[in-house]
Amino acid sequence: MPEKILEVKDLHVYFYTYAGVVKAVAGVSFEVYKGECLGIVGETGCGKTVTSRAITRLIPTPGRIERGQIIYYRDGKPIDLLKLSEEELRKIRGSEIAYIFQDPTAALDPLWTCGYQVAEAIVAHNPTTFKKAWKRVIELLRAVLIPDPVKRAKAYPFEMSGGMRQRVVIAISLSNNPRILIADEPTTNVDVTIQAQLLDLLRKLQQKYRTTLILITHNMGVIAEMADRVIVMYAGKIVEIGDVFTIFDSPAHPYTRGLLRCVPNPLKRIERLESIPGMIPNLINPPPGCRFHPRCSKAMPICKKKEPPMVEIEKGHKVACWLYAEPSAGS
Repeated sequence: MPEKILEVKDLHVYFYTYAGVVKAVAGVSFEVYKGECLGIVGETGCGKTVTSRAITRLIPTPGRIERGQIIYYRDGKPIDLLKLSEEELRKIRGSEIAYIFQDPTAALDPLWTCGYQVAEAIVAHNPTTFKKAWKRVIELLRAVLIPDPVKRAKAYPFEMSGGMRQRVVIAISLSNNPRILIADEPTTNVDVTIQAQLLDLLRKLQQKYRTTLILITHNMGVIAEMADRVIVMYAGKIVEIGDVFTIFDSPAHPYTRGLLRCVPNPLKRIERLESIPGMIPNLINPPPGCRFHPRCSKAMPICKKKEPPMVEIEKGHKVACWLYAEPSAGS
């Protein structure tokens, strides 16, 4: 059995706005295993970023983690991250669990050099000085394939290209050899050539540092290239979980099938891509039952009344859909 490193149980995250309570994440549960790349995919607004931020309680105001458990396993011992004090959590956040954020321009401080910002992450979690950390800074910049790292370490973020800034952010995230690396849309703001280079770099660094990678994306092509297992989210809920081959070869949930039909296939002659009809529901007042039923061609009367339970249709392949669950099950 693979070693479990993280477990999320019944996570609920709400945002309290003037318009009402946005139920951004509602009852999400999953496990992460040591050394794997877990992909979380779904449309914009499905809750994948909020879920990843909740792992180390990085939910911005007016958001709040309503309930749930986030269990982090260190040396086999479970630690509920939601019960730690801020000081205790700070020792884990950025050290044992690190992030690569979507926008490197926003992630980097324009007033400090790139090298200083990498060193700052090292000094924050280790008993060392900036002077002593500088050698490690150069090693990290070289590891993320930044040319002339000694010179680039003294450069400011505005002097670097978007791809180079993202490499600096990756260097910061790897500075303390984290056990879990959460990459939130790490290639969104770069062109496809740089995207391919960054994904290849992430894969090699994951293998080199033996890091568990949680990859957040809306791009099914990135999922196909990088992930070992896949979580598909829709409107704040998980609708399907499976290994990457199963998800692409035998998708079970109508939403997952819809996502895959939206992706161009160079091996097939398709004159027109299909789209998923309708819009993502308003999460202040989500539809009853299955949240996907207003857009689903397979919807049945029970879909409008009861939320489908997550059922395992084959080993490691789970789906939340009434096409596979017994009508007597569910809430």
